Amino acid sequence: MSISASQQPLLSPQLLHQLERLELVSRKIFRGRMKGERRSRRKGQSVEFADFRNYVAGDDLRFIDWNLYARMDRLFLKLFLEEEDLHFYALIDASSSMDFGDPTKLQFAKQLAAALGFVGLCRADRVKIESLGASRQRPGPVLRGRRSLWRMLEYLDGVEPGQNVPLDQAIKDFCLRNSGKGILVLITDLMDKGGYEHALRFLLAQQMDVYLIHVLSPEELDPDVKGDLKLVDCEDSDVAEITVSRPLLQKYKQTLAAFIDGAREFCTRRGMTYLMTSTETPVEQLVSNYLRQRGLVR
Repeated sequence: MSISASQQPLLSPQLLHQLERLELVSRKIFRGRMKGERRSRRKGQSVEFADFRNYVAGDDLRFIDWNLYARMDRLFLKLFLEEEDLHFYALIDASSSMDFGDPTKLQFAKQLAAALGFVGLCRADRVKIESLGASRQRPGPVLRGRRSLWRMLEYLDGVEPGQNVPLDQAIKDFCLRNSGKGILVLITDLMDKGGYEHALRFLLAQQMDVYLIHVLSPEELDPDVKGDLKLVDCEDSDVAEITVSRPLLQKYKQTLAAFIDGAREFCTRRGMTYLMTSTETPVEQLVSNYLRQRGLVR
């Protein structure tokens, strides 16, 4: 008997082995609250020497190179590479529209969030995963280190569809509670009648390194339907009756392509990284190939 995609573990042993060799990368420099395992371009006071600079009155005398002073009769300060932590956030859209397909878009989003979160945990990054809409009642835990893997998976296992909060309201709530800088990955199908533009502007105000992963199912990308249909909106129960014809399907595909292009252009113009993916794409391929090409992992 075959096991459905929703019953399979989010992270298989093979995927874990592949992910532990990767690390998350930020295109920006952020000051962490603790010293982690990644090397910063900022100069600090760790153990690895980086460079010298001229002494300025008020500098810490402990970092003067006295051997260099004896040779050159000038004061120089030793600089060191500082280790800093990275803050990683994954926001999962858990609205009813995400409960579609096999695997469902929500299941795919949870697996992707788990994979990226595990990469961060392996590098002692500060990891926080939340589902949009339920964050006030069930905020995601702040995680660090490999031992937090099971807490992360336990939280994700509890994320259920049906959190039908407007996208802009859910993201605004997240931003008000999380002011830290870092990498943020939003995983959503962007199916919100209020649009996505206002919601994404809240993330821009946070000055985060934002990645938008637009998840759609194969059935949405290339629907195989025909005849008279009664469509019911899964989030607000709106009803529409249509007759599916070849011209209508062609119009649908053109509209979807324009929507995807619009979202990509909106993100690109504002310094956010946009990636559209089908739930047919294996998560390991998405992380190791496509997100590596986009600069999120290396």
